[in-house]
Amino acid sequence: MSLSRRRSVPPPPGLLFEGADWDFDMLSRIYAAVEEVGLEELGLDIYPNQIEVITSEQMLDAYASTGMPLFYKHWSFGKQFLRNETLYRKGWQSLAYEIVINSSPCIVYIMEQNTATMQTLVLAHAAFGHNHFFKNNYVFRQWTDAEGIHDYLAFAKSYISACEERYGTDNVERFIDAAHALMSHGIHRSPRRQPMDLASEQRRERERREHGERLFNDLWRTVPEGKKRAGAKPEEERRRALLGLPEENVLYFLEKVAPRLQPWQREILRIVRLIAQYFYPQRQTKVMNEGCATYTHHRIMTRLHETGRINEGAFLEFLHSHTNVVMQPHFDDRRYGGINPYALGFAMMEDIERICLAPTDEDRHWFPDIAGRGDHMAVLRDAWANYRDESFVSQFLSPHLIRKLRLFRLVDDARADEVVVSAIHDERGYRDIRRALGRHYDVSRQDPNIQVVDVDLAGDRQLLLRHEMVDGIRLEPGDASRVLQHLADLWGYGVRLVEVEGDAIRATHDAQPRRPFM
Repeated sequence: MSLSRRRSVPPPPGLLFEGADWDFDMLSRIYAAVEEVGLEELGLDIYPNQIEVITSEQMLDAYASTGMPLFYKHWSFGKQFLRNETLYRKGWQSLAYEIVINSSPCIVYIMEQNTATMQTLVLAHAAFGHNHFFKNNYVFRQWTDAEGIHDYLAFAKSYISACEERYGTDNVERFIDAAHALMSHGIHRSPRRQPMDLASEQRRERERREHGERLFNDLWRTVPEGKKRAGAKPEEERRRALLGLPEENVLYFLEKVAPRLQPWQREILRIVRLIAQYFYPQRQTKVMNEGCATYTHHRIMTRLHETGRINEGAFLEFLHSHTNVVMQPHFDDRRYGGINPYALGFAMMEDIERICLAPTDEDRHWFPDIAGRGDHMAVLRDAWANYRDESFVSQFLSPHLIRKLRLFRLVDDARADEVVVSAIHDERGYRDIRRALGRHYDVSRQDPNIQVVDVDLAGDRQLLLRHEMVDGIRLEPGDASRVLQHLADLWGYGVRLVEVEGDAIRATHDAQPRRPFM
C-alpha cells in the first residue's frame, strides 16, 4: 500500500494519535504535522514523498535488492534474503523501521508493524531528514540522477532478463558474478563534468556499442607483430593515451577495451558500474546523512511534543528509540564496532547549534564565522549541502565535543614495541585528532588504490594493474587472488597485480582466464 505526498493541508490542532494503532487517515495527519515543522520551522527542501507501507517479508526482500523497488535478478540476492530471513525468524536480527531511496519522488518504505509513534519518527527521519540531504548535498547532486533512477533500473532489469533468455541464465549469472566482484573498483572518484543523466544512458546504448566496436578495431587490429623493439617509448605513450591509462575505474576500462567481450556483456558491465556509482555518495556521507536525519527527527518530534501533538507516552517511546540509535558503546563493550555514525553525526549537529546560539570564548576562537551567529539552521543547511564526511569532520569537530566524546589519537605501528598516544586534549592535539578522524572517513583511503596501468599489446596481451599501498597495508592474499581471477575471466587474457610502496615492490599476484564466457 502506498501514499504519495506533495505539499499537505495543515493538520487540525490536538493530539495526532493515542495508543499504538494507526490507519491511513491517521498516517496522513501525522505526515501533515511532520511536514509543517520540517518545512516551515526547519526550512527543509525535499523531493515529493511516496510512502510505501510494507510487511516484514517485503522489508527482507528490500534488504536483498539494496532497497531498490526494481532490480535485476541474481542468485546472490536470494542468498542474502534467506540469510536475513533465517536470522530474523530466530530473533537474532531485527529489521529497520524504514528504508529510504534517493529518488524523485523519494520512496520511503515503512513497516506495517510500527506503532503510531514509530511511524511519526520514521517519517521525520527518512521522508524529511534523508530526503532533504539527498536533494541538497553536492555529492548526490554531482553523482546521482534522482529523477532517472527508476526508469534506468527498469531498463536494467528488462535488459538482463532478455540476455538470460537469449544467452542462458547460468552464463549471464556467471558474468554478473565477475562484475559484482569488481563492483567496488567500478567507480569514478573524480568529479564529473556534467551530472549523471540515466535517461540518456538508455537512449545511447546503441551508440555506446558502436563506439566501443570502433575503439576495439582501432586498438586491436593494429597490434604490432613480433617482440617489442628497443626504444619504443613514444609508441608506449601513444598506446597508454589511446587506452586512457592509468585508469582507476576497472569496470569502465573493461567495458571499453576488453578484447573478447560481446556487446551485451559490455552493457551489463555498464549497468553494474552505474549502479555502483549511484551508491558511492552514500559511502562518502554516512555520518552527515544519518546525522542530518537524526537531528531532524529529534527536532520535529520534540516540537510536536511541545505543541501538544503527541503525548508524554509517545514522547517517552520516541526517546527510548532515539537513545538506542545514538548510543556509542565503549571500546571494551562486545557491541562495539567502531564509531557509531548516528552518534557522531547527531552530536556534531547539536554542537553546531550550541556554537551558534551559546558560544564560549573557545568556540569563538575556533569557529569565528559561526559562533554566536544565531541562525543555526542556516549553518546546518549550508553544511548539509556543501560538505562530505571527511571535510565536515575536519571543519566542524570542536574541542568541546572532542572532550565530551573522550577522543584521543593512538599510533599503532606493527613495527614498534609500544602503542603511542600521539594527540591529547591541547591546542595541537585537537587539530591532530580531527584531522586524523577526518582522514578516517576519506573513502579514497578506505579502498585500495588500484589502477590499470598498462597492457602488453605486443606480447601476450597481459593486463597490468598497480596497487599503491597506504600506511603499509597490503591486500589480503586470498581475496586478491579470487578477485583477480574474475578480472582475468573478463579480460580474456592473463592479468598481473603489483603491490608497491614507494618504489619498492611488496607483492605480485597473477591470474589466467578460465573457460571463456559464451
